[in-house]
Amino acid sequence: MTYIKLSNFSTESPNGVSKKDLKEETERLILRLGELQNILYAEKKHSLLIVFQGMDGSGKDGAVHNVFRECTIAGLDLVTFKKPTELEFAHDFLWRVHQWVPEKGMTTIFNRSHYEDILIQRVHQWIDMERVKKRMAAINAFEDLIQFDNNTLIFKFYMHISYAEQGIQLQQRLDDPKKYWKHNAGDWEERKLWDQYMEAYEYVLNESTTPWHICPVDHRWYRDYVIVKTLVDRLEKLDMKLPAPASPV
Repeated sequence: MTYIKLSNFSTESPNGVSKKDLKEETERLILRLGELQNILYAEKKHSLLIVFQGMDGSGKDGAVHNVFRECTIAGLDLVTFKKPTELEFAHDFLWRVHQWVPEKGMTTIFNRSHYEDILIQRVHQWIDMERVKKRMAAINAFEDLIQFDNNTLIFKFYMHISYAEQGIQLQQRLDDPKKYWKHNAGDWEERKLWDQYMEAYEYVLNESTTPWHICPVDHRWYRDYVIVKTLVDRLEKLDMKLPAPASPV
């Protein structure tokens, strides 16, 4: 297996791609995703777990808003993992995550995820590499379990942003009154640890048994296209059908 090095992957859209054409195709795919997710919700044979993981400013919130806007709200859960509570700290690190695993028919989006526990904790040296490796093994086992035991399809998107673009995005939160609520001084402190984060992410990308999709996000319109096309292409292969109406009593 080829070792994944993030510096070998572009954070931008490919040369020669038509922004206009691709945005039109993205809109078509977003509508189709809504249709497929509605069938999945009705059929209740599979579930979806979609993970967005990336540096601050990489567009996780925007991707969720844009890509899933035609989906059935009743069949959609959005979970954001922040600093663990006292109760969560008292359990194993996957305890709080397993509670949000989607039941059949449901689509669950993790905006940040269980990977925080081997990313930020590793970078800040709150845990050592021995614990990182054991947690990575536990994550692989957890993901294998829900895929095998509950027909859960897992899509993991690493939101691949450049150092320069991240600086632009963080500065916009200071300059744009509509985005100021997102500003967090701590994001600039985390930015100083960029190299350590890239090393931690490369470890995760290479050690995961469930593959990641490396999604270029410097051009947000291309980010949306990559995500929705990946989802639609896979869901089309399930050959899902709306169930027949229930027989009258």
